[in-house]
Amino acid sequence: MNRNSGDLTSVDSGARVKGVCIVKPIVYGNSARYFGKKREDDGHTHSWTVYLKPFYNEDMSVYVKKIQFKLHESYANPIRVVTKPPYEVTETGWGEFEIVIKIFFHDPNERPLTIYHALRLFQTGSTIIVGNKKAVNSEFYDEMIFQDPSTMMHSLLTSNRQLTLGAHKHETDFDEKERTTLDQIRSAKEKIQNEIEELKERLKKSRENIKSFHAEIKKLENEQEGTDL
Repeated sequence: MNRNSGDLTSVDSGARVKGVCIVKPIVYGNSARYFGKKREDDGHTHSWTVYLKPFYNEDMSVYVKKIQFKLHESYANPIRVVTKPPYEVTETGWGEFEIVIKIFFHDPNERPLTIYHALRLFQTGSTIIVGNKKAVNSEFYDEMIFQDPSTMMHSLLTSNRQLTLGAHKHETDFDEKERTTLDQIRSAKEKIQNEIEELKERLKKSRENIKSFHAEIKKLENEQEGTDL
């Protein structure tokens, strides 16, 4: 996700660190757990948590002012704002919907970044079973790219400090996911190439058959002309 410098009209508009590109990897998504049955008082079937966190063990609050989660309008106070880690919102519900995640930065010249996440409560091809079959996790990797950041933003982005002292991990093994995806791409390319070669061979044989038919037709025409004479 590329962070463009935008139209800067403040007194800091010229204070850009030219030729610098800083990449901040992030992970966002949601976890969900099935109650086991529909809750009688409101019909809810799942508890879930939507979140955004750093890919590496760093404290994003150094440069992130707040993160806003916009839930479905059926929820009370659908706009939830979190000002410090962990950047997450926990709720209960029965249906899936799109959550809008908006990241605001300490530098007022840096425009907010918006991410759209489809809340997942039920197991699909992109979800991971967590613990037991009643829990799923839908998690994605992305990158915030700061091209020519302001002097202020550059200072904040390079002032790294650890988020936690303990282990920092994600539900998804993104290295393994990357390897699997690359293997799938290579396999698909190989399959397509084989199909292309097969089609080329079939086309070659078809052309040879057509050429043979034309020759046979010409031969029959010549024999017919000789008989007529």
